[in-house]
Amino acid sequence: MDKVITDEVKIDELLSRGVEDVIVREELKKELLSGRTLRIKLGVDPTGPKIHLGRAIPLRKLREFQKLGHQVVFIVGDFTAQVGDASDKSEKRPMLTRAKIDENLKDYKSQISKILDLSKTEFVYNNDWLSKLTFEEVTKLAECFSVQQMLARRNFKDRYDAGVEISLREFLYPMMQGYDSVAVKADLELGGFDQLFNLKAGRTVQEYYGQPKQNLLTTVMLEGTDGRKMSTSWGNIITIVDEPFDMFGKLMSVRDELVVKYFTLCTDLSLTDIAAIEKELADGANPKDIKMRLATEVVTMYHDEKQAALAKNSWIETFSKGGVPDTIPEIVTTSDKELVDVLIEAGMVTSKTDWRRLIEDGAVSDVSGAAVTDAKVKAYNVTLKIGKKRFVKIVISE
Repeated sequence: MDKVITDEVKIDELLSRGVEDVIVREELKKELLSGRTLRIKLGVDPTGPKIHLGRAIPLRKLREFQKLGHQVVFIVGDFTAQVGDASDKSEKRPMLTRAKIDENLKDYKSQISKILDLSKTEFVYNNDWLSKLTFEEVTKLAECFSVQQMLARRNFKDRYDAGVEISLREFLYPMMQGYDSVAVKADLELGGFDQLFNLKAGRTVQEYYGQPKQNLLTTVMLEGTDGRKMSTSWGNIITIVDEPFDMFGKLMSVRDELVVKYFTLCTDLSLTDIAAIEKELADGANPKDIKMRLATEVVTMYHDEKQAALAKNSWIETFSKGGVPDTIPEIVTTSDKELVDVLIEAGMVTSKTDWRRLIEDGAVSDVSGAAVTDAKVKAYNVTLKIGKKRFVKIVISE
């Protein structure tokens, strides 16, 4: 009896911490308590080479199911990434090339291994089945949905009302994600709350193919460093492979009102400990001190305790005393490349647009304080400060 109570407590927290919605909650809870091993699916399109903390939330939830003995199925959307998910997008998403997808995939498994036990994870690619569907099969699959259903989706409706182009390609995406659930025989699918339309499509397509309809669990969306939803497209991300100092500094820039949310979604601290932190803030604790605890916790998770301590000390030295951190990333390159291309390749800036904005805002300088004003300057030997917290050393090798 005590074990049943303990299991129920664990499951209740599993279905509530960082969770936006569960469909169907009582049915899923009953299945979790039954002792049956569930097949739990998460699909991720490799639209960028690095996994950020927002995308890590459902991965961390998967890990909890994994610890309870359930079978995790991680789907790399190497086919769907070429089509592009329109979820939460106000304009048509560009199609990715196969070469770009392959480039983004190079380090995916090692990043995921920071969270999941890969020895207990089915790691599959949806190109293996989606690329084999015939046009006849796609036509039959399309019968599962209507144009009215698609246009009822908020972002499609907004674009339609505003006269913004919607490609028929974008209507295909939910069908493909739904077919993924059929291919892996999913009992439960996880995803961000912005994925709800696509997740429900899985239930529709499974029913069409005579499979039991999967349950759904949507996770809370995480805001990035600028307060908007964390998104690779917007460049407001903190990735799980950021260098310790860079990761620490980005976490210190998180808005004060989001600190408790970050503890809840991005750390393993107990809810009791997080409630105590929330009370400290309410009682007047300095948010900077609390954020230093948050940054230390997250850097320790993805690096180690020693690296977290070094990052913390470097951050204090840099921003409390106006210095330069002891350890900063170093990029070796050649002088024929534009500086912006070198920085994009290294992940220090997200795009040429991001770089121009930083230049225009006066947010790029060398460590002497001299501003970089030419967005097209060639790479040269320099230690740069980008924004308030990013440093990088450029070394020219002829």
